[in-house]
Amino acid sequence: MAERSTKARLMSAQASLDMQQIRLRQTQVVAPDDGVISSRTATVGAVASQGQELFRLIRQNRLEWRAEVNAADLQQIKPGQAVKLHVTNGVTVAGKVRMIAPTADPLTRNALVYADLPAPGNAHAGMFGTGEFLLGHAEALTLPQSAVVMRDGFSYVYQLGKDDKVTQTKITLGRRIGGRIEVTNGASRITKDMTLVAQGAGFLADGDTVSVAPAAAAKPETAPAAQPAAKPAVASAAPLVMK
Repeated sequence: MAERSTKARLMSAQASLDMQQIRLRQTQVVAPDDGVISSRTATVGAVASQGQELFRLIRQNRLEWRAEVNAADLQQIKPGQAVKLHVTNGVTVAGKVRMIAPTADPLTRNALVYADLPAPGNAHAGMFGTGEFLLGHAEALTLPQSAVVMRDGFSYVYQLGKDDKVTQTKITLGRRIGGRIEVTNGASRITKDMTLVAQGAGFLADGDTVSVAPAAAAKPETAPAAQPAAKPAVASAAPLVMK
């Protein structure tokens, strides 16, 4: 009888010890990853309820940009694409598309695109910024916009010949990059070695004889392979959030 009583007291003491150890473990808050605490709602001595937020952690100092993109442009964006983000404090941050939201807002027709910013630098959570999704790289033949003349709904350039006479050439325009414009149709007739009228072309007609000043001649240029075709995000400003 004494043996059974002793064993019962031992089991009761062991259960009490286990309960106290569980309570001790519950007093410890362990982060799931390395990072920086950005906010704290926990207070010393308070009893936290299940599911209550205690801290906010920026995991490994990473941020996430959530851009609102029109549903019509989503087909051009894929996970893994490069992103260039311009934050309101003048900082430019490079990122990568992580995922695209499976649904779009029924009112705005915009969907969220989540982009990881592994090295945010001087960008901070809560800032707003605009960004570009880099869709790819392509070489293009470009001209100064002043060299293009619009007549009767078509675009023309004037090529200078050996006899100082100009020849009118019809072209089709593409993208605009800075002060230059891409030539998409007619590029087979226009080469980088041609001399085109850069200024005053609107006063010329096919076959006119001109006297060219050195600064008035323009050369077509081929955009380098590293020149990206960038797609701006629809959102004028989207917040940076903690990962």
